[in-house]
Amino acid sequence: MKKRWMSLYVENQVGVLSKISGLFAGKSYNLDSLTVGTTEDPTISRMTIATVSDDETFEQIKKQLNRMVEVIKVIDFTDIFIRMKEILYVKVKKCTKDDKTELFQIADTFKARVIDYGKDSILLEFVQTATKNDAVIQLLKESFKEIEVVRGGSVGIESISMMER
Repeated sequence: MKKRWMSLYVENQVGVLSKISGLFAGKSYNLDSLTVGTTEDPTISRMTIATVSDDETFEQIKKQLNRMVEVIKVIDFTDIFIRMKEILYVKVKKCTKDDKTELFQIADTFKARVIDYGKDSILLEFVQTATKNDAVIQLLKESFKEIEVVRGGSVGIESISMMER
């Protein structure tokens, strides 16, 4: 079992997301991450999907997706060089002055942006790999009393050069 990534070009129509997520649910495949948005062509959307599976199951998933009328193209990202990022918002609540100083240092270290600031809370925005976001969440959970986390799914594109994820 290993983490698998794929990208789908699909028709931008009502119900396509439901059909694709339904395929995963119907076969008891878990979606670790799913993001979707329109492309440069407004009639086509692009999905980025992460799942954990063995080789045989993943091949079956790709075959089933390729059979769907609404799916234009399936790209397996598992063994190719890609650029992949995830957006993460973390609201740290009940901050002291010292907490705020530390949060600004953390934001600087992790190349995050402070996007909102209140009397006793700070809202941070991170755009980095899911692994780095996992590490940031762990650090913040250990260091601060109360945090609220919102993650968008990862989006990816094939790399032009030979860069890692």
